[in-house]
Order: sequence, then structure tokens, then C-alpha cells
Amino acid sequence: MDVATQFAVENLLARYVHALDDDRLEEWPGFFTDPCVYKIVSAENYGRGLPIGVIYADSQGMLRDRVSALREANVFEPHRYRHLVTSTLIAAGDGGLATARSNYQVVRIMQDGRASLFSTGLYIDRISFAGPAPLFAEKLVVFDNGLIDTLLAIPL
Repeated sequence: MDVATQFAVENLLARYVHALDDDRLEEWPGFFTDPCVYKIVSAENYGRGLPIGVIYADSQGMLRDRVSALREANVFEPHRYRHLVTSTLIAAGDGGLATARSNYQVVRIMQDGRASLFSTGLYIDRISFAGPAPLFAEKLVVFDNGLIDTLLAIPL
């Protein structure tokens, strides 16, 4: 991959996690093509080739519905995330798509100030370069934890 592609992918990832960390969730669907795939799955299920995910969406509309539910319907203790993302490895793609892999850590900060390591894992992204800016065609979040906290409300 060339330097411009590497920069574009890393910039997309940085803008993505900053939008989540800054509670600009309404911007989240705009990081994806339509249709798209967003899935959060355990490393165990991923390793076994099992398709069952904790969260699954296949369109911007489903992503917008998730944000709407977070803002209007779901009840959970107020908290926020801080994402740390490693350097990204990019594989050559085809048809205007590139595949990227990054490790991530998410620290959860509760309203009372307590912070804990909430999730670690791997982002496996298929990124479309078909439009004026790169977008996620598919974002697979593979979490290392055997169990996910029931407080998984905000996207990873």
C-alpha cells in the first residue's frame, strides 16, 4: 500500500474513534457505506467461524436506529469510552476496497470517575475508496474478552 492510502485509512480510524469518544454518536453511521456491515463478535466465535455477533447491523439505517435507541430508549449508567488504536496494517484490496487490521483497547470511564479496561481486541475493516472519502464497507470488532459486559451500549 502507498503512503496516501495508509494515511487515509488511519485518518478514518482516528476520526471514527474520536467521534465515539466525544459522544458524537449521531456522526457514527456516516463513517460507513450504505449498505454496510458492523459486527461485534467474540474472538472465540470468530476463531470457530461462527457468525453470531453481540451486535450486528447491515445498513446505515440500522446504525442510526442504534444511536436513536441509545439516546431515547436504553437505560444505562452514564459513561464514556476512550479508544486506543495501534498502527494499522493494510492489505491490498480489489474493486476499490482495502482490508485493514488494527488492535484496539477501550477504557470505560464511569460518571464517578472510575476507569477500567473495558475491551481489547482487533478491528478488521474493509474500506471503500469509491467515493470522495474512504468509508467502512465492513467493520468487524473481534473482542478478546470471553464475556462482554452487559453495559455494552456505545459502539466499539
